[in-house]
Amino acid sequence: MLDKLKTIEQRYQEVEARLADPATYGDPALAARLNKERAELAPLMEAYRDCEKARAELAEAESLLSDPELGEIAREEYAAAREALPALEDKLKILLLPRDPNDGKNVIVEIRAGVGGEEAALFAASLYRMYAMYAEARRWSVEVDSVSETELGGIKEICFTIQGDGAFSRLKFESGVHRVQRVPETESGGRVHTSTATVAVLPEMEEVDVKLDPADIEMQVFRSSGAGGQHINKTSSAVRLIHKPSGMVVECQQERSQFQNREKAMRILASRLYEQERERVEGAHAAQRRSQVGSGMRNERVRTYNFPQGRLTDHRVGLTLYKLDAVMNGDLDEILDALITADQAERLERETQ
Repeated sequence: MLDKLKTIEQRYQEVEARLADPATYGDPALAARLNKERAELAPLMEAYRDCEKARAELAEAESLLSDPELGEIAREEYAAAREALPALEDKLKILLLPRDPNDGKNVIVEIRAGVGGEEAALFAASLYRMYAMYAEARRWSVEVDSVSETELGGIKEICFTIQGDGAFSRLKFESGVHRVQRVPETESGGRVHTSTATVAVLPEMEEVDVKLDPADIEMQVFRSSGAGGQHINKTSSAVRLIHKPSGMVVECQQERSQFQNREKAMRILASRLYEQERERVEGAHAAQRRSQVGSGMRNERVRTYNFPQGRLTDHRVGLTLYKLDAVMNGDLDEILDALITADQAERLERETQ
């Protein structure tokens, strides 16, 4: 590990030296790439230097333990450094784990109403609002790509893109079946019903990231419309792409131009095909290893939202919170941090086996 850290430190110093050279900024693309690399390496270098500082303080304090004048102070400093060092070393090990190449990407989120009829559609709408409010709090942008609504304001299915630094790294564990327990607005008897919605989180891919043969794609155009045929567009700007080898269908109707809708639909198709291949590869290894956080597959129940008790439970990490109103208003960081920490611990355990 030390050799690896020394190599990374040397590279970090090279990047900083090149960024300090005014000539670098004559090439904006190079400057942008170096700035991005420095930003990615900076947390690791900070953790490495904190570890080295703690080790030096530990060694210095140890050398003074027998000093008649400084021994008492040295014992306090030795105890403090010895207590802090394991946490710093664990942080460093986590930062050294192989990085998910998609962590920096934008995300495409697809939510579909599941079991529960109209109540499931209303829950899907609540989930969309939750993610949109979380994105807004982080100053990320949200663009709806396609949506199918119900007369009562529910959502049968919605596909939207969240654009922001590290969006996929924060949201990638949201995939799966989300279950709600509450009294539906449509229920006059006050009985608690259980409904579900599925969430899929995909890294946004460009056409160049996934091999797409134009001959495999059939494009259809149609007029977009809202719930119940409202907001009818008089031009055929909505686009439907059919990927013939897989049978996958993608629709995009939110933009005003056919070209913009096709461009978005192609990105969504590329992302779905990428995810399909990822799930196929991971599925081949599922019998050998099961991640603590879970596979993120769409058929896996990941979370329960119990409104009568104001309780949220994430079943993968055993986390229960009694602040459901805040969560539904986009306060997701405590949940996401727990999922990310569990994934890091599981990967770290595999690395050390």
